[in-house]
Amino acid sequence: MSRVLPSTVAGTVEHERTVNRSRFIATVEPVVDVPDAERVVAEVRRRYWDARHHCTAMVTGVLGDQARSSDDGEPSGTAGVPMLEVLRRRDLTDLVVVVTRYFGGVKLGAGGLVRAYSSAVSEALDQAALVRRAERTRATVAVPHAEAGRIDNLLRDWAGHHDATFDTPEYGATATFSLWVPEDALDALRADLAAASAGTLVPESGPTRVVDLPDTTSGA
Repeated sequence: MSRVLPSTVAGTVEHERTVNRSRFIATVEPVVDVPDAERVVAEVRRRYWDARHHCTAMVTGVLGDQARSSDDGEPSGTAGVPMLEVLRRRDLTDLVVVVTRYFGGVKLGAGGLVRAYSSAVSEALDQAALVRRAERTRATVAVPHAEAGRIDNLLRDWAGHHDATFDTPEYGATATFSLWVPEDALDALRADLAAASAGTLVPESGPTRVVDLPDTTSGA
C-alpha cells in the first residue's frame, strides 16, 4: 500500500487573537526548506518591526524530520516548543509559523503563554487549506486521437475515484495520458482500461514519487 506522508498548507494564513490586552498574530506559510522558512521569519520581523516577540516553529522535509523553534525572548519553553507541538500533532511539514506578540502590559505567566501561543497556531491552522502528500506510481497510456476525448474523460473520472492525480495530456503521433496512481490501484486501472478498449489499451508503469493531493477533509 502506498505510504501516506505528512501534509502541508496550501497557502499563507494570518490570524490574530488578543489575550489580556496582548496581541498574538500568527503567520503560517508553506516553505520548501529551512532557508525559505528563515526568509519568511525575516519578512514577518520587518512587517511587525515594533513588536516585542516573534516566536517561531518550523518543520521541513518530506517526512517532517527537520524541526526548529524559538522562544525569541519569552521564558524558555513557553512559546516555540508548544507551537512546534501543534504542528507535530497535526502531522504537518514544509511550513513555518511565526507568532508575533505585542505586549499589552499584563503578564500571562508560563501557563498562560503556552496556551496563548498554542491557541494562536491552532486557530490559524484551522483556517488553512491543507495539501495531502502520498507516494504514487506513474502510469502512462498512449491513445489514438480518435479515442482521445473518450479516454480522457474516463481517466479523469477514474483518477477522482481512486485518489490519483492526472497530468496534462501530451499530443503527438498519439495522445499520451499520465496518471500518478496508488500502487495498489494499478491492477484496477489496467482492468478498467482493458474493459473500456476491448483490451487494446495497456498502461505502462513508471517511477514512484511523492505527489500533492487536495485534502478533502479540510474545512478551509
